[in-house]
Amino acid sequence: MKTGKASIRFEKPPCIIGAASVVGKKEGDGPLGNCFNQVEEDDMFGMDNWELAESECQKRTFLAALQDAQLKDRKKPDFLFAGDLLNQLTASSFGLLDFELPLFGLYGACSTMGEALCLAAMTIGGGMAQTAAAVASSHYASAQKQFRFPLEYGNQRPYASTWTVTGCGSVVLAAHPSVERHSEKLRPYAYVTGVTAGKIVDYGVQDSMNMGAVMAPAAADTILQHFQDMNCSVNDYDRIITGDLGTVGQTILLDLLQQNDLDIASRHMDCGMEIYNARKQDTHAGGSGCGCAAVVLCGYILKKLLTGQWKRVLFVPTGALFSPVSFNEGQNIPGIAHAVELESPEPD
Repeated sequence: MKTGKASIRFEKPPCIIGAASVVGKKEGDGPLGNCFNQVEEDDMFGMDNWELAESECQKRTFLAALQDAQLKDRKKPDFLFAGDLLNQLTASSFGLLDFELPLFGLYGACSTMGEALCLAAMTIGGGMAQTAAAVASSHYASAQKQFRFPLEYGNQRPYASTWTVTGCGSVVLAAHPSVERHSEKLRPYAYVTGVTAGKIVDYGVQDSMNMGAVMAPAAADTILQHFQDMNCSVNDYDRIITGDLGTVGQTILLDLLQQNDLDIASRHMDCGMEIYNARKQDTHAGGSGCGCAAVVLCGYILKKLLTGQWKRVLFVPTGALFSPVSFNEGQNIPGIAHAVELESPEPD
């Protein structure tokens, strides 16, 4: 049911019954390397170009998520929500082509996994599907090629810049844990108990190398809206997890929230700060890209919820809404963030 200005509280929460993450070598060398389903040593993923490499990464990840969900008779989800950073969502279109599923292609920039989760959960919660899936990916080389400079250029990266994650995360959601699965005893990773849709926020930032400054205001806006709509407090969550603000964006986010009398510092975690060792791996402010929040969710966060180490988290992927065209025309770079409330399954 609709709650407040921008939120939905599910009377019968959909649950995540399958998850998978596939990453590149740099991500595998990071602090979370052991959490992912697959670490591909070849960033080309055996393909002929960067775009096809990202499509292959999506294909592998979604297939692994389907296997993890253990749906009966190789049944596939009713609907698929997927996106990436490339023009016309080419990574998703070609990567998921062979699955022959009803597809909604999404572009929320780096917030795409949050958007996909929101829509998949709403589709199930509204009784329009029994199962649905969410997929989001990015690739360092394909993103650099499209948004900034070809790798061959060897440009200098400022401290505020983030490193686009090469990776893909995918989840399968269901109306209840045993729906169309091989065993009724299979536990879900987590329940999606509520979502808050973000709105576009523009603070006038024009620096395409400083994604944290672009996205932090949107994250602050969505978090404040969520707390207002859901009538909750910081203590209701074990972690409040943003997508990929990095160290620069985290500082801005915490300052903006404190200006509104909300202090989340003790509970805040940022996927972009967790996925790399910034000093050892030379990633500057941290990680970013659609794949950043997606792989940390599927490889790390969901496992914490499944084991009960965390009871409830607020997952808030963030995105910078710009294109090479808008940037070259001198327009500002707005941001957006979507919030997904995830709760641990009840113990056996």
